[in-house]
Amino acid sequence: MKMPRLSRRQRMFVQCAPFNDERIDDRRMRAAVFHVRKTDEFANQRAFDRALAALVEAIPTPAEVTEWLSKETFVAAPKRTWKQALQNPVVLAIGIAVSVIAGVFVLKLIERMNEFPGETTARRLLTVANSAHSIMLDPVKTDAGALGDYFFMKHRLPHYDVPPEFADLRTLGCRVFDDEEGQRVAQIWLIEKHMQFFIFPAERDPKTGAARHFSGWRYVDQYRWTGVVQEQNGVCFMAALRGSEKDLAPYISKPKQ
Repeated sequence: MKMPRLSRRQRMFVQCAPFNDERIDDRRMRAAVFHVRKTDEFANQRAFDRALAALVEAIPTPAEVTEWLSKETFVAAPKRTWKQALQNPVVLAIGIAVSVIAGVFVLKLIERMNEFPGETTARRLLTVANSAHSIMLDPVKTDAGALGDYFFMKHRLPHYDVPPEFADLRTLGCRVFDDEEGQRVAQIWLIEKHMQFFIFPAERDPKTGAARHFSGWRYVDQYRWTGVVQEQNGVCFMAALRGSEKDLAPYISKPKQ
């Protein structure tokens, strides 16, 4: 029988087909073999394949090879190096995603570690400092350290004192106002570097009403203004100026006695 007309793909399947039909698992190969199974050319091909297989099977296996195979000593697949693994797009995508998540986590952790009770109020007061003018204040020219008695005598505000680090600076004026939360805030305008002081109640625990204390000086910034905040006796003091932390650092690095 003459070989029927086959497509290129069907001819490839016929040429690659095993000589035992039971070993044909692919449906497309089985269909191609079905079309040519009665042709002389296909019969000759299978006869040649069977003869070649019998010849190969008759070749004795060397003793060295038999011993080697009996010990299951096979050639291991080449291992991928870490450089090849990093070049995998999936690995790169996962690595970038993990790096971004880790970076965000570290930034949030750093921000969390630098937070302190009253930071929200301090940032809000830096906005006030940015928009304030000296004409809004009552003219009081004295040492900043002397204003604690002034606030107590005139406004009944205890512990509204200026820390020793800033007590010797000369003032231009001051005022007391209520912020948006109804807290009494003292604002002081100074001659040096157009610095401003803010004294305000410390943040309190909503359950117990106790002031939330923190130790040392804490920095806060807003709108190119930087403040340094300290809490004493349930009252926070903040020195603020237009600049950076390095402009305030000299004042608090050596506390005055």
